[in-house]
Amino acid sequence: MKKDISNRNDLYLIVSEFYKELLSNNEMKHFFEKFQNKNILEEHLQVLVDFWDNVLFQSGKYRKNAMRPHIDLHQEKPFSEKHFEIWLQLFNQSIDAHFEGTNTTIIKNRALSIAAVMRIKTINS
Repeated sequence: MKKDISNRNDLYLIVSEFYKELLSNNEMKHFFEKFQNKNILEEHLQVLVDFWDNVLFQSGKYRKNAMRPHIDLHQEKPFSEKHFEIWLQLFNQSIDAHFEGTNTTIIKNRALSIAAVMRIKTINS
């Protein structure tokens, strides 16, 4: 049996594996070109861990606007429905490879909700 997501290390494992998949996916990697630089990628992964730590554990570590960079990126490189589908699939795969349980379900549901809002604010606007 897999364990549930319980701390920042678990979140780091998820986002680092997720970005490894994004950076190697032909449909997605053009959105993430700046993260080919390992230092920039590592800094971004820590921000993502802060974000998900706040979502799951109310840590208060993330205080930025998560939508703004995505809306800006969409202006430069437009998203399509397919991109959202791939994003969710890869994110869920990164989680399911290691975890199951209540927090696992919560993070996947929140990712689905975030993707829905992002669709509305980008491709449906």
